[in-house]
Amino acid sequence: MAKITLRQLLDHAAEHGYGVPAFNINNMEQGLAIMEAARTCDAPVIIQASRGARSYANDIMLSRMMEALTEIHPNIPLCIHQDHGNSEATCLSAIRHGFTSVMMDGSLLADAKTPASYDYNVAITERVACMAHWVGASVEGELGVLGSLETGQGEAEDGHGAEGSLSHDQLLTDPDQAVDFVTATRVDALAIACGTSHGAYKFTRKPDGGILAMQVIEAIHAKLPNTHLVMHGSSSVPQELQDIINKYGGEMPQTFGVPVEEIERGIRHGVRKVNIDTDCRMAMAGQFRKVAQTSRSEFDPRKFLKPAMDAMRDLCRDRFERFGTAGNASKIKVIAMDEMAKRYAAGKLDPQIATAKAA
Repeated sequence: MAKITLRQLLDHAAEHGYGVPAFNINNMEQGLAIMEAARTCDAPVIIQASRGARSYANDIMLSRMMEALTEIHPNIPLCIHQDHGNSEATCLSAIRHGFTSVMMDGSLLADAKTPASYDYNVAITERVACMAHWVGASVEGELGVLGSLETGQGEAEDGHGAEGSLSHDQLLTDPDQAVDFVTATRVDALAIACGTSHGAYKFTRKPDGGILAMQVIEAIHAKLPNTHLVMHGSSSVPQELQDIINKYGGEMPQTFGVPVEEIERGIRHGVRKVNIDTDCRMAMAGQFRKVAQTSRSEFDPRKFLKPAMDAMRDLCRDRFERFGTAGNASKIKVIAMDEMAKRYAAGKLDPQIATAKAA
């Protein structure tokens, strides 16, 4: 078995200067595509599931699929992560089903759409971190609210995302507050707000510093050089995928995502985890449309799913290579969760003090 905690994986990434894409999944085909991409380039993996994905796939089915993926690819360290947990119960149930890492998104209330106060965020994230660390699981927190600097609006995905108008201060994480937050909560990774958002329609033009505030990441990293930063909503929405979808009957309006070169810039300034979902959906959906248009008599689901898996595999491999993840799986000796629990208890894994070296 090669399940790894987020903390150990991101410690290794920090030590060796790379980032790790975190791919959302809902089904077996996506999991197989991600792991095949990782196998071909020797990359460690973060697979994450939202509450919506857990409901869609069923926790038992999802957890057993994850276990099967580790058996199929025993040499690939795999972190299984809860994306956007909205409560203690959500996070603890994920750990109970074999997740090695959870995100407690206290930037929103439990309804997953109402912005929360800073005190609420600190309190609930600290409670989850305390409970998770007792069993060696990692915790990601979020400070700031995901949303568009162009429109001042949040963007929901799988039922999670702020509703209504957001202030400029809410949309950008404050570097000084980030220091206080990490110190108070002892999170292993910090998701920050810098103008990225969920879904395909992030920007109406190629983003610049006015609508994608990479300088916020640099400022936070300067104050928290040993804290692992996370970019949410970081699909690049490649033009070629938009073109394939529209060529074969789609009607996607022109849109822009987060350029890969901006993500690479973030990795140079402490970003260690990069969330990607929309790109994978687009890669698969484009192939579904292509098969439906070019083989109109086809009804075998496998004839749709196989090219879709291949397209997603190729996209994932590209991100592994661009982010520097490739070539690192075989360098990591996985530490068991019970040993990680001992290290937390001994105070050896405080991100404010030092970045622990992966064994």
